[in-house]
Parts: sequence; structure tokens; C-alpha cells
Amino acid sequence: MGGLGAVGSRWGLTGWNRLFLDEFGSQVSWLIPAAVILLAAGLWVTFHARRTDLARASYLMWGGCLLLTGAVFSFAQGIIHPYYAIALAPSIGAVVGPGAVQLWQRRRYLPSRLVLAGALAATVVWAYVLLERSPDWNPWLRSAILAAGLGAGVLIVAAPLLTSALAVATAALALVAALAGPAAYTLDTVTASHSGAIPSAGPSVATGGPGPGANAGRFRGPAGFQPPGGFAGRAPGNFLNAGSVSTELAALLEQDASSYRWVAATINANSAASYELATGLPVMAIGGFNGSDPAPTLKQFEDFVSKGQVHYFIGGGGGMRGGGASSSEIESWVSQNFAATTVGNVTVYDLTKPAS
Repeated sequence: MGGLGAVGSRWGLTGWNRLFLDEFGSQVSWLIPAAVILLAAGLWVTFHARRTDLARASYLMWGGCLLLTGAVFSFAQGIIHPYYAIALAPSIGAVVGPGAVQLWQRRRYLPSRLVLAGALAATVVWAYVLLERSPDWNPWLRSAILAAGLGAGVLIVAAPLLTSALAVATAALALVAALAGPAAYTLDTVTASHSGAIPSAGPSVATGGPGPGANAGRFRGPAGFQPPGGFAGRAPGNFLNAGSVSTELAALLEQDASSYRWVAATINANSAASYELATGLPVMAIGGFNGSDPAPTLKQFEDFVSKGQVHYFIGGGGGMRGGGASSSEIESWVSQNFAATTVGNVTVYDLTKPAS
């Protein structure tokens, strides 16, 4: 699904509506319409409050955080994955919760009831749209949420006519309708098996536009890792696919480990993590997360080796190497100056034994 205001980038569509499109929508946007409405209402209600009013300060802080973080995610054109959107959850909750409570406490006023009912209606209608993107997954749920939410909205508008017991029941019904969609996604996520390195919540979403498509494979590893803009297939080696470590190789790394600051070095953090988890020992991640950062430089790495701080270099780390060429330079320097041996189908260089 595209959208007005959306512009393509190598990591998906960008624009003011990015968080509502296929890839991000079901991951974070369930309560964003309500958050925007309730933020405006909360600021209006507290407009004439004292400068030190905590409610207004809270709306300003959390609302500002929501808008700023949302804008960054909406227009960022660098590497971005849907699970990053979890950073919006605290600010969404911190606006929706107090805003709904404050309007409910002011329900004797018609404007408060209308705004609260409108926020609920926006929430359940949007939940219907999001759930419709997975048409074969519990198709009854979206209709039930819509009916319950709209019905609760009508009762909220009529709140002065309700008995105390019916008012409580209305509030409970509204709460269930608003949270049923994300709650169902949460339940589906925690009860399903996962694999890979890029998490997505909920069932698969049918996409109509470019991009990897939300929820493909739950946790997308290399097999499902299909960044937009033709970037798929450009992650060599075992990037995003931390593999198992053979007993033979783990035993080799553990030998005389206390004599070294790092028992080994390899390219990219995901590869290094495999060896650290297998041995419980420190492994240098050359190039940072994906192997592209110039850290360490070749000169720095040569210095570490000359001081006897690194025992082995493990080849085959791979990574997406862009920008600085430090990772490639280090790997080339190691292969030219140290003899290679194969341990458990992995190429290993002993950095304490220069090649003849």
C-alpha cells in the first residue's frame, strides 16, 4: 500500500504517513490516531493551568517525544526496520492513558465526551483497517472491534443518561475495543515460533507496494531479508545469520584465553556474537554491527596484534561494507601475513604466528 505524501527510498517509503503504511502500520500505529487527538485535547484542557502544572508538562514532554520520534522514523532514509518503532510505545501510552482518563473525568461536559468518543472511533476504525490487511487471520475480530468500539462511543456521548454501573461497563467496553487489536497481535507473537534476526509482530500482512512487507517470517533473517531499492542480496557472508560454532573451534578459542584481551576478531558484531556465546570469551567485532564502520582502522588493528592482544582472526564474517574500507583492509592484511588453517569448516588465522 502506498500513500499520499510517501516518497520511495532504498529502505522503504518515507513521508508523513509512513508509520501507517503496510510495513510499520501494524507494528505501532494502533493508538497513534487517538494519541494525536488526546494530546491536542489534553493541551487544550490544561492551556490555562499554572506554569508548573504536571499534567501539562507531561503532555508537552511525551507529546513532543511522540511527534519528534515519529517524524524521525517517518522521514529517515537510512537503514530502518519496523521493530525500531517500539521506541514510540512509551510516549503513545503516556499520552493516551492520561488523556482518556482526564476526558472521562470531565464527561459531564459535552465537548469532552465528543472528543473521547471521536478518539475511540478513530482507534477502532483504524484497527479494522490494520486487521483487514491480514484478511485470513481471525476475520471476525475486526468486525467485533468496530461494533464494540462504535457502540461504546455512542454510550460515551450519552454518558449523563447512564447509571453508574452502566457507565463503568461502557468504560470497560471502550477499553477492550481500543486494545483488542494490539493485544491479539501480542498474543499471536508470543505463541508463534520465530527465526532470523529482524522481529515483526503479528501475522503476515499482504503488501501492495515496495519493501520487505511487514511480518514476513515473523523474524526475518537472510532468507526473508529483502530491503527495498534493490538492496536485497548485498549482505555477504553470514550477516544477520549467527551460526553455530563447532566444538573444535570453541576449544581452540578457549586455549590460553586468559593471555589475550580478545581471543579472536571477526567482521561484524553478529558473527562475533556467535563465538562469544559459544565460549563466553571476548571477541572483537571488526566494523561494528554490519562490518562497515572504520573501527578499528587497519593501523589500530596492527597495533593490537603487535601487542599480542588478539589471538585469532576468524574469516567469513561478511557484512555490508560501505563507507570506510577498514574491514576489507584488515582481512586482506591478515590473509597476506598469517597462515590460514581450517577448523570446523571455518578459516582461522593465528595472529601470534606470522606466515613464513
